[in-house]
Amino acid sequence: MSKEIKENTSNIGNGVMLNAYPDSIGNNLHDLVNMLEKPEFKEVFDLLYVLPTFFNSDLDRGFSIVDYNLNKDLVSEKDLKALESLYIGLKFDIVLNHLSVASPQFQDLLKYGDDSKYKDFFINWNEFWEGNGKMGDDGVIIPKEEFLSKLFMRKSGLPVLKVVFPDGTERPYWNTFYQHIGYHKIAPSALNNLKGVSHGQATAVCDLVNEAIDADLDLDTLNFGDYNQFKSEILQIVKRKPSYLGQMDVNAKSPKVWDFYEETLAKLKGFGCKILRLDAFAYLHKEVGKTNFFNTPGTWEYLERIRRIAQENDLTLLPEIHAEYGLHLHAEVAAEGYYIYDFFLPGLTIHTLENGTNKALLVWINEILDKGYKTVNMLGCHDGIPVLDLKGKEVNGIYNKGLLKDAEIEVIMNKIMERGGRVKNLYGASGKKISYYQVNATFFSALGEDEQKLLLARAIQLFMPGIPQVWYLDIFAGKNDYEAADKGGSGGHKEINRTGLSLQDVEIGLKKDVVIGQLAMMKLRNTSRAFKGSVTINDSPESGLDIVWKNGKEYAQLMANLKTLTFTINYTLDGIAKNMVF
Repeated sequence: MSKEIKENTSNIGNGVMLNAYPDSIGNNLHDLVNMLEKPEFKEVFDLLYVLPTFFNSDLDRGFSIVDYNLNKDLVSEKDLKALESLYIGLKFDIVLNHLSVASPQFQDLLKYGDDSKYKDFFINWNEFWEGNGKMGDDGVIIPKEEFLSKLFMRKSGLPVLKVVFPDGTERPYWNTFYQHIGYHKIAPSALNNLKGVSHGQATAVCDLVNEAIDADLDLDTLNFGDYNQFKSEILQIVKRKPSYLGQMDVNAKSPKVWDFYEETLAKLKGFGCKILRLDAFAYLHKEVGKTNFFNTPGTWEYLERIRRIAQENDLTLLPEIHAEYGLHLHAEVAAEGYYIYDFFLPGLTIHTLENGTNKALLVWINEILDKGYKTVNMLGCHDGIPVLDLKGKEVNGIYNKGLLKDAEIEVIMNKIMERGGRVKNLYGASGKKISYYQVNATFFSALGEDEQKLLLARAIQLFMPGIPQVWYLDIFAGKNDYEAADKGGSGGHKEINRTGLSLQDVEIGLKKDVVIGQLAMMKLRNTSRAFKGSVTINDSPESGLDIVWKNGKEYAQLMANLKTLTFTINYTLDGIAKNMVF
């Protein structure tokens, strides 16, 4: 029995999308464009998802935006014109939930305090929770337990960054993601007003403090020994002018935030944007008594406001959301007409190839077809391989099954870990780890660095409904970069899959069968008229796949043996039958 549905792709087409940082190939976007201009890449890609170091940013490899102007160290107007001449449209991110501490808006707040025109642009934690908690010893309100227990944390502890206002007071601001407070070294002269402390003693204290600053230690826990009686005064001096790094949550109740969104979307259209990924949008709407992740109906209201702005700028929205399959949030978002990220495909593909079974994968494909989802799918990406997304979830006392059982997910995770992967976890309000989130590895290493598995994984992706997004490193069968991961500090797990390639690396890669094979399949997917038609999932044994795309007289068929990992792609080119055998 077969299943058929017309592919719904709107005005952006459903060609192949390359995913990379501006400097993933060579030193800048110009070098990446040079790669795309090579004959081997002709007509391979229709879209380029260029990650947000394209803009001015300072943290999280681009996702802490300072402003949405071109990062001129990596990108030029000439590069954008070259991509336009290649007929490659662009996909960008807008990080809806937060801006960098270094953004003009937050810097204005730090400079002018209560007199800043951006005072309400960000969320004062204490003002938000006033009357709904009790003040802690550190001057930060602790929400009542019935509210605190609903918060979804991305790090341990309360999501707060305390900043010093011009009047010397500290104010806590909502900070869901990254933060760091740094202090400037002090000279003995800074302690001149401490009575009873000689110059020599002041020098000793400064050496102690400055060594702690160099080591990034918590100054509050520092033992000043013979000078402990002066500790509070010394710390007050040191903390007078701190430096901050962080991603500060914006206050979407402020009209200025929506003015900023309107300005930004218009700017991105001018850069050539076709698709706009809404990063961290599910954290944007916050309300006392509700979760801070995809609470409703507020999240829907915000999405609709963003959609209206996007439509004015001819942009297609792609809301990014990581959540357990059992919550069915993907279905809710898709039902509203949005494209959704297929975060389920990476884990399902690994499960399919490692176990030689099509069962779980076909359940998901059939759901896409039955419900008419518009998807952007992927294997590897700039982040990790999703595993949480495959889980079931209890909702209103009813357990909704996942795409895989928990035990099957654990097998996938453990297999990737055995092959060198790293883990990112999620935390509850108490700081206790509540779940693994994703596993960081290159997709090639996650597959045991088996080239035949990578080729078949790519074929499966390219025959899936939706827009296939391809991580640059996967094309070249990139391996886990342990050195980069170890050097990356707290966020180093992500660097395992972000190795930059030189143009010489590209030339070497273009001589490898695993690269040539992927490019051939991607070019077929990008140019064949068959993929603008309908897709049929033919009956096959559990250890096989038989997927056919057809448009008039043109067709493309994937026939795979999941046990032997061999596969054939039969297709037509201008009515002439051809095939690729792997």
